[in-house]
Amino acid sequence: MTAPHNHDHERQLWDAYAESASIRECVEVEEPVFRWTQYHDHPNDPGPQLLGDPRSVLEIGCGTGRALAHFARQGVRATGVDLSPVMVERITKRWGPLGVQFICAEVLDHLATTTATYDAVYSVFGAAWFTAPERLFPLVARRLNPGGVLVFSQPPAIPGAYGPQGMYKGGFTGRAMYTYRYSYTPSRWCDFLTEAGFIDISANVLDAPEAGHIGTLVVRAKTPASP
Repeated sequence: MTAPHNHDHERQLWDAYAESASIRECVEVEEPVFRWTQYHDHPNDPGPQLLGDPRSVLEIGCGTGRALAHFARQGVRATGVDLSPVMVERITKRWGPLGVQFICAEVLDHLATTTATYDAVYSVFGAAWFTAPERLFPLVARRLNPGGVLVFSQPPAIPGAYGPQGMYKGGFTGRAMYTYRYSYTPSRWCDFLTEAGFIDISANVLDAPEAGHIGTLVVRAKTPASP
């Protein structure tokens, strides 16, 4: 099921997120880092190795851009797409000198119109969480080179709460800025990817460092290699 997205509302929400003090500090002060989980010191975070050894990567919903900066420092061609003009302006100023390319666009529109292809596409609590998978995954498959890798991470679904779910900006006061996020069981994520033509699919919830805390859903899939 695809929710009725209003991209003006979503853009306002993500602009507000980009303007928050904590995000400004993250972009302007902190150094490049790559991790899949929401925990800064998770001992079992699988790290960028999940993407193999790509020569080019695309991050969808790239946020602070710090993960892409990590790849750029390794000599990887790094590109990010984000809906927020405020965020894209800020991260271009911060990480553009490293060679990272940032594009301000709605992810489905961008994937449907670009001709660029990549060895890896990934999302860390990003667009894969906020975009209908039945629309997103076929477009990602078209932008991956043969044998390319898609990996995304996000919070696991709350048991019994599946499909698109509305989310207001935190605090529940002020202007009604909202977006939708998509939550499914690991097996349902695998189904979506299979339907989009992916192979070698895995979807698992990585436990939090502390028992009883929120884990991290990590999903990986590949496109078929050339004959």
